[in-house]
Amino acid sequence: MLQAFWLAVQFLTRLPTPSIENADDSQIGASVQFYPLVGLLIGVFLIAFAWLTQGFGSLVQAALILTCWVMVTGGLHLDGLADCADAWAGGLVSKERTLAIMKDPTAGPVAVVVLILTLLIKWSSLTSILAEQKYSILLAVPIVGRLTILVMMLSTPYVRENGLGEKMQQNLPVDGARVIVFIGSLVCAWILGFTAIAVAVFIVWLLRRLVMHRMGGASGDVYGAILELSETATLVAVAL
Repeated sequence: MLQAFWLAVQFLTRLPTPSIENADDSQIGASVQFYPLVGLLIGVFLIAFAWLTQGFGSLVQAALILTCWVMVTGGLHLDGLADCADAWAGGLVSKERTLAIMKDPTAGPVAVVVLILTLLIKWSSLTSILAEQKYSILLAVPIVGRLTILVMMLSTPYVRENGLGEKMQQNLPVDGARVIVFIGSLVCAWILGFTAIAVAVFIVWLLRRLVMHRMGGASGDVYGAILELSETATLVAVAL
């Protein structure tokens, strides 16, 4: 289980981890259970950084924290959001066309616009939150984002054959994942409020409906997009 935890940290962040060798499929699946815990780790890192940047003014502090947030995760989920944005704009013809565009490493103008708007909304929401020194929000929002990946894996087929996400979903301990989603949601609702969690649930429901209609399931890029959009929507809900 410890190795599964380090696999989750290694996959979702750019934080240093012990060397991991010969991870089998069961450990890859088990690592998904630790995604919310990795979100907690990211949240602790962000709170520590917020404490170090106190007195910078909320505008500058929000920009620095957002930069730190992106660097810790390596922009992994933003990349998924960008791929989904391009695929949604250019893949109207078919599921195959949508998946092909997602796999293309280049980013089109739609992806750039979506990324700019997402980061802008995150920054402006953080500015409002930090002005009131609500640092606990930084702890919970990364957890919410990673809980949404668990929810998608539990509820939505994976559409790419022989992908890493397929191994994760097939070997995910379902009962344990459900308990983690339930407990994690209650903890985040206690910190953020039930309205913010309701907004995150709505985002997951809406995006799941869209991907099921277009592709018949999810992919790794979809997981990244849902994480980013649920984090953004949760920040906006809390800021408002």
